[in-house]
Amino acid sequence: MNRYDAVQEIADALLFEGYVLYPYRASDGKNRVRWQFGVLMPPDYSLVDPSERSWSQTEALLDGDKALIRVRLRFLQAQSREVLDADRVLVTSLETEDATYRPWDEAVVRTVDLATNVYRFPREVTFKLPGGTDVEAVGTAGFLRRTRLPITGTVTLTVETLPGPYNVARIRVRVENTTPDGSSERVGALRQALIAHHVMVAADGSRFISQLDPPEWARGFAGECENIGLYPVLAGDLLLSSPIILYDHPTIAPESQGDLFDATEIDEILSLRTMTLTDEEKREVRGTDPRAAELLDRVDTMPPEFLDRLHGTIRYLRKVTEPPPADQPWWDPGNDSTVSPETDTVQVGEVAVGNGTRVRLRPGIRRADAQDMFLTGRFGTVVAVLSDVDGDTHVAVALDGEEGEVQRSHGRYLYFSPDELEPVT
Repeated sequence: MNRYDAVQEIADALLFEGYVLYPYRASDGKNRVRWQFGVLMPPDYSLVDPSERSWSQTEALLDGDKALIRVRLRFLQAQSREVLDADRVLVTSLETEDATYRPWDEAVVRTVDLATNVYRFPREVTFKLPGGTDVEAVGTAGFLRRTRLPITGTVTLTVETLPGPYNVARIRVRVENTTPDGSSERVGALRQALIAHHVMVAADGSRFISQLDPPEWARGFAGECENIGLYPVLAGDLLLSSPIILYDHPTIAPESQGDLFDATEIDEILSLRTMTLTDEEKREVRGTDPRAAELLDRVDTMPPEFLDRLHGTIRYLRKVTEPPPADQPWWDPGNDSTVSPETDTVQVGEVAVGNGTRVRLRPGIRRADAQDMFLTGRFGTVVAVLSDVDGDTHVAVALDGEEGEVQRSHGRYLYFSPDELEPVT
């Protein structure tokens, strides 16, 4: 089995995150501004718009400095699709029995591999994707003409043995788009960009150290790693460097029946909305992109039991010894005298933390909200200690200062796990 197969589903989700958005039609405004994640533009365009980078860098730690290292870069190459009538004249749309075709930018999956067991670095792979044009007949109604522009780039691997007794090395993978003479317009530059790029790294004979939760001895080394444009997480025994925030060992939710090009958490509502599209709208979806057509067919034929699995999934099961009385809700905090958020406490170290305890915020790795980085080290006061139906404890905190006053006036607080708080004594 290919070493990368174990993370293929996650890698494909990264490739196609946001590829086409509901209502999955080329004519919709949100599908005219394409590709926001993991884009490496040609360097000429990066000079025009410095917010768009032309290179990325991944740094991570390897427990051991002698290993066969394999690097795989994956990305999308855009191809412009034009619509022609039966006389090969450009038109704005083309009608067939079951689809409406409009001009659209599709994408082709590209892969670049680098492997080495030679301990002289850096090691560099240069790649070049040629341009080209393909023409596809659409029955007797007309043609689709797809055009790709050439792309050049490099993948560079560096391994540096770090000082100290731990026999640890820092690897660096730099990906660069070197395509010359790129367009000065974003739409044109995207056609020579590395889109949704990400990196997978395997190391035979060694193992990677988590950047998110390194062991104590490696925290200083991990803190010195500089990741730009991508961030590495553990994925089994591989390293996956992603343009989207992930935890270590990410997986696709088993309830998801296929890609909806958006977060799994809203599979249900996207499926339900797709079912409400009119026949005319579905014609355009089928003509927008083969992946959109596949999505539509999958949703239209989804058995009811599959849709039910997307709703109210039970993550944890608790043993129930006896049913509640018929006249009492399954759980009502107002009728449960064992629960009192305003007076309950939770032990954090040697401190019983409860309403009125002042704390320093240390958002943990289990949280996926990117805004948490702005809260690290901030101070606040605990307002309540709550328990959810799974038995987990959550602590409501109001920030110090004017923000906290607004939170208190609205009754809207920030919520943390106990291990994300540091009592201030």
